[in-house]
Amino acid sequence: MNVKQYEPIDDETETLIAAIIDCAYKVYIQLGPGLLESVYETCLCKELAKRNISFQQQFKVPVIYDGEILDEGFRIDLYVEGKVVVELKAVNEMLPVFQAQVITYLKLTRHRIGLLINFNVPTFKGAAKRIIL
Repeated sequence: MNVKQYEPIDDETETLIAAIIDCAYKVYIQLGPGLLESVYETCLCKELAKRNISFQQQFKVPVIYDGEILDEGFRIDLYVEGKVVVELKAVNEMLPVFQAQVITYLKLTRHRIGLLINFNVPTFKGAAKRIIL
């Protein structure tokens, strides 16, 4: 059985991930659950900007199928520092398909680390899930 061995996530990226989660926590503390995903996204962008963390919001990624670039690309909620894919949710229940979605985004962008953050939770503990390829 072939098992791929990956390099550990570097300290700089680990620090960035912690900062993203801390920014999301600050948004959650101020707003609480129950709002639209777009509101949390906008506020999270404001928190990232306060810390001078660069990001691209609704980052468009083309889909290449059978060697052809398709117009029907997808958008990543936040693409942070060119390293971390962030998918935001404001849902009552986290479904397995949401994690699969982030894994697909990572594969298509050829990145290793993503965050799946749900703001519609009674407490923020466990609201952010790291996904690593």
